[in-house]
Amino acid sequence: MNWFDRLALFDPLDYAAVVTILLLWLLLGWRIENPAASRPSVSVLMADYRREWMRQMVQRDPRIFDAQTIGTLRQGSSFLASTCVIAIGGTLALIGNAERLASVAQDLTMEHQPVFIWEIKLLLVVFFLANAFLKFIWSNRLFGYCSVLMAAVPNDANDPHAAVMASKAAEINIFAARSFNRGLRSVYFSLASVAWLGGALPLICGAIVTLLVIWRREFASRSRGILLEK
Repeated sequence: MNWFDRLALFDPLDYAAVVTILLLWLLLGWRIENPAASRPSVSVLMADYRREWMRQMVQRDPRIFDAQTIGTLRQGSSFLASTCVIAIGGTLALIGNAERLASVAQDLTMEHQPVFIWEIKLLLVVFFLANAFLKFIWSNRLFGYCSVLMAAVPNDANDPHAAVMASKAAEINIFAARSFNRGLRSVYFSLASVAWLGGALPLICGAIVTLLVIWRREFASRSRGILLEK
């Protein structure tokens, strides 16, 4: 059986479900990072606070608090990257033992499907987890760049280079946070992609629920209301 014959084992609804989850993932990420000016997302609001953080850092002496904060952010990205590696390894191990998964799934869904189908469904999970891992790794590295730039900010607040270096540190900090948030969204959608094991409709429902959860946190949460308060 060649690849075309194997791919023909999937229903059109399966292809529609995969396209749906990928489109929702991409479009949601774009909307969060490019919201309407009248309705900014939490990520955009936090970017302004990160710039203010760096402006305040110039005046702060000593800057122990800033060093501890950036160190905590690096630890968070490092922890999640390690978690993704473990999850990827577990999923790949499950792919290697897909026969057992197929037998369990057959008992639950009352349908007999070739092992190949379960392997492909698990690869969708691996795709999102791998993307999350790469985003967290890059975020960790950018937070490292930010810490170096912060250390390069002159201790004298009146130094003409202080504001410039602080502005650079702020933008790198924002890029790091953006990559971190992209990684989190990939983790959310990797959990939604597990629903494909139950069929195409559960996958579509899982993708929509994930979209609504992230949308609420970015555009309708109480924390967003606090950030908007003057």
